[in-house]
Amino acid sequence: MRAVWASRQEELLNDCLVSPHVFAHMVDRLRDFAVPYQHCLETEADKCNVHLYLEGLLSHLPRKNAAEIAALVDVERLVMQAFIGTAPWDHCPLVKVLVGQVVNRLGEPDGVIAFDPSSFPKRGTHSVGVKRQWCGHRGKVDNCQVGVYMGYVSRGDHALLDFRLYLPEDWARDQQRRHACHVPEEVHYRTRYDQCMEMLDLWGEQVPHGWVTGDDELGRHTRFRQQLRARGERYMLGVPCHTTIRDLEAPWPAYQGRGRPPKPPWQSVTAWRKALDLDVWTRLTVRDGEKGPIEIEMIKRRVQTRLERKRTGPHEWLVVTRRPLTDESMLEGKSSPDARDQDARYRYHYYLTPTQAHEAALAEPSLAELARVIKAGACIETSFKRGKSEAGMDAYQVRTWDGWHHHMVLALIAVWFLISETHRGQQATPALTLPQVRYGLSVLLMEVFCTSTVAYICRQVHRQLVRNELARFYHYRTHNCIPPRKLRRDIQ
Repeated sequence: MRAVWASRQEELLNDCLVSPHVFAHMVDRLRDFAVPYQHCLETEADKCNVHLYLEGLLSHLPRKNAAEIAALVDVERLVMQAFIGTAPWDHCPLVKVLVGQVVNRLGEPDGVIAFDPSSFPKRGTHSVGVKRQWCGHRGKVDNCQVGVYMGYVSRGDHALLDFRLYLPEDWARDQQRRHACHVPEEVHYRTRYDQCMEMLDLWGEQVPHGWVTGDDELGRHTRFRQQLRARGERYMLGVPCHTTIRDLEAPWPAYQGRGRPPKPPWQSVTAWRKALDLDVWTRLTVRDGEKGPIEIEMIKRRVQTRLERKRTGPHEWLVVTRRPLTDESMLEGKSSPDARDQDARYRYHYYLTPTQAHEAALAEPSLAELARVIKAGACIETSFKRGKSEAGMDAYQVRTWDGWHHHMVLALIAVWFLISETHRGQQATPALTLPQVRYGLSVLLMEVFCTSTVAYICRQVHRQLVRNELARFYHYRTHNCIPPRKLRRDIQ
């Protein structure tokens, strides 16, 4: 092996050396981290439960719901379930604290606000907002809940800031189901892009950013793009492959001397892409991946789009990316089937970005800047993966409106703690990643809660037996029968 390769290998291995400073006093730092969020709550019991629930979300538990967390931290199951499911505390002040901390740590003038829905598959029909709808988690229409999320991406890292539970229109009209799930009266049906605009209006001035991104579910709505332009926002939104455009940079057809001068024809972005020459694509390296540099090929063209009812729309930049079908690394993120197309060699994605906002012309963005924003838009998928795999974001077992919001805000706060600790640990161990931080913290929490004493074992077994016997009691009660007691066995 050449000397330069051997030297670099040694440097990389040195980056893996873990200092005890990384994990020392981490449990104490978690306790201090929770204090600003505890101040948002009124009762002492809720303040205590916030800290305990965060510890449960960051623990080794395979299922991080209220019942399992209560068993770990040694509190009554009904107490923890009531804290998450029915307690009347407002999650919004906690979101405000979270946003402030993320902005202070990651804020940049050209940061990216990313919107994206995330689905949570469900089997039953009683959880709030559950319905057969597009489930990105499974890539098909399925029974699920859908949350709409606002994330923030900068060169430092990325994090989820705020969220809205999507309430389908039939749910919004069903008073019986609304009452059963404690949906507030002021909550009405809102489209997903309306929910995105609500979050942007709420946090846009506080969160420094230069771009807004979203997938084709948002970009296909011309009204959403128009509202962003009216607010002076520069966006990069995915659009379906059947979006109709007119190429304003294409040669105009020859004028025959009669009638209006002809213009380039309207066509779908897929048909337009197929007519391109092979040498028009520009290759860029967007980031260093785990298996080598991640590259992307792009083309940008000034186009005119159409509004509803075939009305002529504004001028926008069409951005098309392509990557080999064999490339498995995630860049564009998950999207619906009509947001991408492919040929024998490549997979294509389509985006639109404005040429003007607030009736003022915008400077033409470079391909490198557009590639940065596309990469940033895909980071929100990584944020979902962090939340679901490391902090139990999808492990809740609640049916109520408040319960979903309570669990979700605490899961986002737990992930933010892991991000902060990862940044801290990378000062001593550059190769450190967030999953290793969560693993180390979970081991430390096991030492706090899982004390191997006879009294601890008796409490845990008693908790399980009580739950089993109560379940048996209520099953018998539904049949109007008295459940028999289990006989004590005599020692032979």
